[in-house]
Amino acid sequence: MKISLDWLRTLIPTDKPAEEIGQLLTGSGLEVEGIEELESIPGGLRGVVLGTVLTCEKHPDADKLSLTTVDVGDATPRQIVCGAANVRAGLRVVVALEGATLYPAQGEPFKIKKSKIRGAASEGMICAEDEIGLGTSHAGIMELETELPNGTPAADYFGLGSDSVFEIGLTPNRADAASHYGVARELRALLRQPCHLPDVSQFHAPSEAAHNIGVLVEDAAAAPRYAGLLLENVQVGPSPEWLQRRLRSIGLSPINNVVDVTNFVLHELGQPLHAFDANQIMGGQIRVKRAAEGEKFVTLDGAERTLKGEDLVIADANGTPIALAGVFGGKTSGVSEATTRVFLESAYFNPAVVRKTSQTHQLKTDASFRFERGTDPHMVLVALKRAALLLQEVAGATIVAPVVDAYPTYIGHATVRLRLPRVEKLVGQYIAPERIRQILTDLDILIAEESQDEAGHTEWILSVPPHKVDVTREADVIEEILRIYGYNHVALRPHNAASFLAKFPNPDPEIIRQNTARLLSGQGFSEIITNSLTNSAYFEKGEERDETLVHILNYNSAELNVMRPTVLHSGLEVIRHNVNRRQRDLKLYEFGKTYHFVGGQYQEKNKLVIYLTGNAAAESWQQKSEKATFHQLASAVQQVLASLGFSAPTSQAVQHPYLAGGLTLLAQNQPVAHLGAVSGPVLKRLDVNQPVWYAELDWDWLTKKYKNSLVARELPKFPEVRRDLSLVVDKTVTFDQLQQIARRTEKKLLQQVNVFDIYEGENLGTDKKSYSVSFFLQDPTQTLTDQAIDGVMQRLIQQFEKQAGALIRK
Repeated sequence: MKISLDWLRTLIPTDKPAEEIGQLLTGSGLEVEGIEELESIPGGLRGVVLGTVLTCEKHPDADKLSLTTVDVGDATPRQIVCGAANVRAGLRVVVALEGATLYPAQGEPFKIKKSKIRGAASEGMICAEDEIGLGTSHAGIMELETELPNGTPAADYFGLGSDSVFEIGLTPNRADAASHYGVARELRALLRQPCHLPDVSQFHAPSEAAHNIGVLVEDAAAAPRYAGLLLENVQVGPSPEWLQRRLRSIGLSPINNVVDVTNFVLHELGQPLHAFDANQIMGGQIRVKRAAEGEKFVTLDGAERTLKGEDLVIADANGTPIALAGVFGGKTSGVSEATTRVFLESAYFNPAVVRKTSQTHQLKTDASFRFERGTDPHMVLVALKRAALLLQEVAGATIVAPVVDAYPTYIGHATVRLRLPRVEKLVGQYIAPERIRQILTDLDILIAEESQDEAGHTEWILSVPPHKVDVTREADVIEEILRIYGYNHVALRPHNAASFLAKFPNPDPEIIRQNTARLLSGQGFSEIITNSLTNSAYFEKGEERDETLVHILNYNSAELNVMRPTVLHSGLEVIRHNVNRRQRDLKLYEFGKTYHFVGGQYQEKNKLVIYLTGNAAAESWQQKSEKATFHQLASAVQQVLASLGFSAPTSQAVQHPYLAGGLTLLAQNQPVAHLGAVSGPVLKRLDVNQPVWYAELDWDWLTKKYKNSLVARELPKFPEVRRDLSLVVDKTVTFDQLQQIARRTEKKLLQQVNVFDIYEGENLGTDKKSYSVSFFLQDPTQTLTDQAIDGVMQRLIQQFEKQAGALIRK
């Protein structure tokens, strides 16, 4: 939400700088996410002042140039060369001084420098309106009529003061602050200064009229209050500059004076309005009713929508919808250049009804944003009168009928009980009752009754205005008190204590995650964070069954319509984006969630995924560039598993719908990681034109079964011994199988098994291959003897021959 400081100051007079106001608002719960400085024109006319031409003579070397002296408020007049035909002595002019940067209406910005023009020195520039961005005319320099002294900043003369715009991250519970007046009310309590509503005392409407637009509310529960006003002689056209400037300051584009007024009042008072072309309201009657199930309705954006029976609509006398109540207007009844009669709507709609319609039809507007959070029913007529007076001013409108106000049941203040001892208990600090009374008064919360309970403690019965939609309980009132009192004013006690001790998980999953992230980042991988929403078109039959996908009912984009069942596609989108920008060598990882609907239950799982694509290292003169390999990916995965306490996982051929080959690693007979090459069809579907290695780890299981693998051991005193074997086996036998055989055979002395060469050749046979394997043996208690070493190696050879059918090459 954007709030203009200049606009705010029309409601609460304050000379506090923007930074201080931003800190105050953030401290009270209206978080200011940023402050943007706005200028009416680029550059703000910095370095541009008013001056007077003292002398004007023809340039000695140029017929079309004049040599002038100009008083710009300095001790010495400046000599300026000017090419305008209308320059003359005595003229009040706009002068850009040396060092000023001008932003012309056409062309690029340029800086004023001291220069020589046809041999004559020029110390500035006398400006035309297009040269400083104030207009498009270049007929001559600007001729001013003013008594302001020379040297006065031109921005002051033209009223081009800058503005500060707050970007406020409004939380859903603060509907009361969704306007400039709402923020002004907040500052009233923080600054102890009065704020005021815009003056509507000049509003006058006839007590009766020959004709009017009637209002019939058929569902008072959905529309507790509905008011309207008929205006005629409306001249639709551009808004005046001040109104356009106000809207632009908060990021809105002016449309026409009628629509601009409704937008202005919405952002000023927080009350949405809607203007109907009264000539398009058939039968001269407004009906507020539920829609007929399945009926068609074309909204202002030109889209045809199928209405639900629960949608609240504004209809004409025939029951034909002309607007979705509180959400969006209809195309046929919108204000156009031909409009001369306007029916202005101001209403209070049930938040739940508006919220449901907005979600059903995927329509998010400034009006629905406020209605679905709760507006102030007491602001309905104030906003209506304010808009009517503005339309009289900017569109020549005439109020021709009395206000219609359908308000069958008055919405009064809520009643909340407040116990003063409870304030101290929840805040953790004593606050004087008079200070509490003052804060509540500044927040429009009145003390209706005062009493004492049986223990003699003070109790107040409070009257809470309806614009405080989130204040319904004692705890809510105490939160309001604490917000204004200031969290920073609550002192920390020397010995803080809690009434209970929370059970902290051991080990902490977040610390495990941070340690793993550091491990991967240290290996050159970069962490990415991607969207949990993805495109259902990515998933073909056989990969993810449609019934297991978690579909989004109110998606904003067809490309983000399901919760992702795998993290893979999100990462491939990142890879595609980078590859398309010639960043082809990527090492990425992500901690992400996946979502499925299985057996009537929604499942959310945590995954760690790793991507490797392109070259393993950057090309340099020291080494050739080599493509990333599966084994580099496997090494990274095994290091992660080892850091989590799973140092020797077993493996089997991968079974994964998106991989075209690879391994599945198992720990405790549980598949914990799938790694391999992403299949060609998946890469083609995501438009990734280079191979990608991918690993997916079951992060939930790994963190649940995490073992602290950091064990301190005394350094071995006795040397290790290496022995090598060359094993000829069938091609189907993997090194992992040989490694498992070795570890089962010798558990005490065998420290490490490593393959250092693989050979296949005709002399071995077409279905054979040879592994050259090294075995590292060590006894921590003594030096190994040849007899002990030979015994271990003989047992290993026997088991390799027996279990793997190995032939030992001599």
